[in-house]
Amino acid sequence: MRHASRAVLALLALLPHLADAEKVAITFDDLPVNGSLPAGVTEADIVRRVLPIFAERGLPPMVGFINARKLEGNPAGAEALQLWMAGGQRVGNHTYGHIDLTTNSPEAFQREIDQNEPALLLLAADTQWRWFRYPYLHEGDTTEKRRAVRDYLQRRNYTIAQTTLDYEDYLWNSAYARCVDKKDDKAVAWLRSSYIETASAYLDANREMARIVFGREISHVLLLHLGAFSPEILPSLFDLLRAKGFEPATLEEAQSDAAYRSDPDYVSTNTGTLLEQHMDAKKLQYPRIPPKARKELAAICM
Repeated sequence: MRHASRAVLALLALLPHLADAEKVAITFDDLPVNGSLPAGVTEADIVRRVLPIFAERGLPPMVGFINARKLEGNPAGAEALQLWMAGGQRVGNHTYGHIDLTTNSPEAFQREIDQNEPALLLLAADTQWRWFRYPYLHEGDTTEKRRAVRDYLQRRNYTIAQTTLDYEDYLWNSAYARCVDKKDDKAVAWLRSSYIETASAYLDANREMARIVFGREISHVLLLHLGAFSPEILPSLFDLLRAKGFEPATLEEAQSDAAYRSDPDYVSTNTGTLLEQHMDAKKLQYPRIPPKARKELAAICM
């Protein structure tokens, strides 16, 4: 009986940790794909390869934010989006041509939002794609610009898809495509290891930022970019998320956290994630984060 009591106590000691599992909504920007692809590979091929990975992991539907300009004269891009929807995934608005609010007027930016909607309507019912993500996460370099676009989005019944977990994964997509074309297996192995090392460090740092800003664990939104490297690296990334205690969730579930009702009202030419905006607005000290291998990724397999 004494041993049974000890076992119960040990189990109870684990319960707070289990209850505190952080939800994470996984999202993808720049659909149909980001970056260049290996020779002979199409956007539709990428989607065909990632959908079974999602299904195998039992992941909830994920929102992919589209830029419809990429569909011009590109049947494979249109096919990729059709496959994405047929595979149970969702879409959101990322502007027609991925324009930067920092260098454009609110009116020009709003026109880009509107111009993206016909493609969205072909893919899903109106109420199913009213999520918006700012290209480059740039929400405005002036207070007037920031508030004008936010007011417009609200009038158009959009919800802003925020980001709290980001490590610029897109840096690996074109690098991987080049290395595949050159059949450089050693370089591909380095891309795998550098990606996971970077993701791990930034996931930890971003969680620490959430604790600094909000004083607690929050539900998170992870920003990824669907591209050439996705079928290769996503299984390892999903293993990493699970090992770190993240629980996959829909975007609605993640953003039901009160943290997403906060607005730092921060303006900059490079506003960044929701957490970065809060950190910068409050002049908080960032946790130590190792630099990304930008130069190496730009130069590899050139």
